[in-house]
Amino acid sequence: MTEVPHLTTALRGPLEQIEEHILGHQAAIESWLRSQWHESPPPFYTSIDLRNAGFKLAPVDTNLFPAGFNNLNPEFLPLGVQAIQSAVDQVLPSALRVLIIAESHTRNIPYMENLASLTEIFQKAGLEVRIGSFAEELKSPQDVELPSGRTVRLEPVVRQGTRVGVGDFSPCLLLLNNDMSNGPPAALEGIDQIIVPPLALGWAHRLKSDHFREYALVAKEFAALVDIDPWLIDPLFRNCGQIDFMKRDGEECLADNVDALLAMIREKYREYGVTKEPFVIVKADAGTYGMAVMTVKSAAEVHDLNRKQRTRMAKTKGGVHVSKVIVQEGVYTMETWGDAAIAEPVVYLVDRHVVGGFYRVHTARSTDENLNAPGMRFEPLAFAQTCILPDQGQAPDAEPNRFYAYGVIARLATLAAARELAPGPRPEEECSDDTPRQAGAA
Repeated sequence: MTEVPHLTTALRGPLEQIEEHILGHQAAIESWLRSQWHESPPPFYTSIDLRNAGFKLAPVDTNLFPAGFNNLNPEFLPLGVQAIQSAVDQVLPSALRVLIIAESHTRNIPYMENLASLTEIFQKAGLEVRIGSFAEELKSPQDVELPSGRTVRLEPVVRQGTRVGVGDFSPCLLLLNNDMSNGPPAALEGIDQIIVPPLALGWAHRLKSDHFREYALVAKEFAALVDIDPWLIDPLFRNCGQIDFMKRDGEECLADNVDALLAMIREKYREYGVTKEPFVIVKADAGTYGMAVMTVKSAAEVHDLNRKQRTRMAKTKGGVHVSKVIVQEGVYTMETWGDAAIAEPVVYLVDRHVVGGFYRVHTARSTDENLNAPGMRFEPLAFAQTCILPDQGQAPDAEPNRFYAYGVIARLATLAAARELAPGPRPEEECSDDTPRQAGAA
């Protein structure tokens, strides 16, 4: 039998109340979400990091360029295939060929497995797929043999005129699986093909504080719908202006924001009778891969950072300098896996559809730390349908209902991301079998 994580906390009352409200308002929730997607079409795909504190369930990060499709439960594959078909129909119904623009770290084998899984989903959805890369060392097609027995072929992206492709493959649609932390390559600017997600949503332009500002509004609307306190599903946050960890510029502003946010959390803890120590997460306002993240429990800790800690906070993926940070309410995770390994759920969506998820598990981290760190592993969610259909006959905290609740909160975060998006231009021409396949063809 597949192992299922369990809660270790006794503080389960408020969370069960959230679940009860979600189950009791299921029809209204689904109807409300459908209306919201009409107003704000969702991103092509997302992954949402959740934290379940036993008294609070909230998203702590939303990724618009998700990797990790290889970590999903294989039983979710049909859901992913159907969702990809729906998502492509929303963007370019006539699409036949897709070019996945990959990250440049070609030696990252788990990431290569992600590309293999993503390719498989697109192929089963009836699309021809190739994988392109802007890695400087990639001068010709390269085959990467994977532990799963699959092979991924990476090809250098070339531009001719106002189109890009690989070899003689001219795609109808470009899918970014690259978060563009260093900014978009010039080759992708001003091309005729549709790009999803839009280049403007890469980490060179997007801020987490903007996303969580949108999420706070979504949470407030949803909370009114199901009659709960928005705080139970929304991590409080503050953000600072310019900061330089190495020069210690902006340090006082950061300490003041930490102090103010901790005071707000303490007040909510008193309201709900939570006896745990409040903490906040300070992290780069733009960035991913769990870099430039630290747990803070007092303003004094900001002033006491040693040089090693400041160096770790000064740069994120690709050596990008950290100039802004978000100070986010820390949400404890009270789920464990196996021999008390700390776990947190990650939910994947394609378009508006929950297609699966996994648990990020770490044996060397505690309940108040970031689990997206070296040493983590992944365990697929145990059920194929539980993020979609709850079981009204079971208790609110039963696994099917808990996973349904995870799917609802993840969709709220995706809705917030949708509201970040500006409407993009619709394609003006069809993409058919007659479209020339040579990169650069008109």
